[in-house]
Amino acid sequence: MKYEARKKAILILKDGTMFEGKSVGIDGTAVGEICFNTGTTGYQEIFTDPSYFGQLMVTTNAHIGNYGINEQEEESEGIKISGLICRNFSFDYSRINADENLLSYFQKQNFVAISDVDTRALVRYIRDKGAMNAIISTDTDIESLKKQLKAIPSMDGLELASQVSTKKAYTIGNEDATYKIAALDIGIKRNILRNLTQRDCFVKVFPYDASFEDLSSFEPDGYFLSNGPGDPTPLKNAQKLAKEIVDRNLPLFGICLGHQVIALAHDIPTYKMHNGHRGINHPVKNLLTGKGEITSQNHGFVVDKEAVVSNEVLEMTHEHLNDQSLAGMRVKDKNCFSVQYHPEASPGPHDSSYLFDQFIDMIKSVK
Repeated sequence: MKYEARKKAILILKDGTMFEGKSVGIDGTAVGEICFNTGTTGYQEIFTDPSYFGQLMVTTNAHIGNYGINEQEEESEGIKISGLICRNFSFDYSRINADENLLSYFQKQNFVAISDVDTRALVRYIRDKGAMNAIISTDTDIESLKKQLKAIPSMDGLELASQVSTKKAYTIGNEDATYKIAALDIGIKRNILRNLTQRDCFVKVFPYDASFEDLSSFEPDGYFLSNGPGDPTPLKNAQKLAKEIVDRNLPLFGICLGHQVIALAHDIPTYKMHNGHRGINHPVKNLLTGKGEITSQNHGFVVDKEAVVSNEVLEMTHEHLNDQSLAGMRVKDKNCFSVQYHPEASPGPHDSSYLFDQFIDMIKSVK
């Protein structure tokens, strides 16, 4: 695309604050809860991460699209964020193994993105005022856009896992692998499945509403609860499933939304954060080893730390060093642990990949 004058675009926040920008070339309107990611690479993984479903993404990195698109780096089938807000959109790219430019990737999915927004000012504003609903559009009828914005439901209490979960169970990996894993898909990322299959696991992925009987019919050696979008509180079926697995003392590992589901299964509350954690440089301390980890995180809800610390059944295992929030826990005397962050992080960091090995070791101990 030429760099000539592009159509004006607008961003309106729920509180009425407006930012101007330009369309990258696709007309339309997108709505959702606005959030920002501080990662300097991995934009394709961010765009296709099911955990971001229902959210407008602000990228703090100044250049988006500069290394193009590679279909092998998608975390799911297609884009999951609602819309994109960036500073500089790169119509050209420089990367040998890229398949296409970012604009053509967006055009195929009729995805709305706006650029030339003062993202530094925007992120500072969101950081201070908190996450809120917003709308982006190439339509500049402000009153009409504000009316659409009012109709967007709050992320607090919103169940979204059903909209990104697989409709039918499927398997991945070698049928003759040493270990069999039953995974509940409440927004699962492809790199999680890669990490499991690389550790000699044959995985069967089940829809969000699958029962314990469904998962156990696979005769798995271990169970896994995935990441995903929205509020964990409405996921009553997943909470019931987690409780049944833990009560039977079967190996269980949960990541992100799955971690929150395990907490709720133990009557530990979760709550919506002011902004959430989204980026690839979040510092976490493993309280069991004393070691630090640089982690990838993407969540707007968190488990109540004080409720875990005071609970006789649970133990806090990881702490976020920026705000001391709970980043990991385990069930005492049971084969269950979970983390709030993403040990499968792609393109990185990989400090936390040992958690998959820990899961396999747990399975070995009871197999």
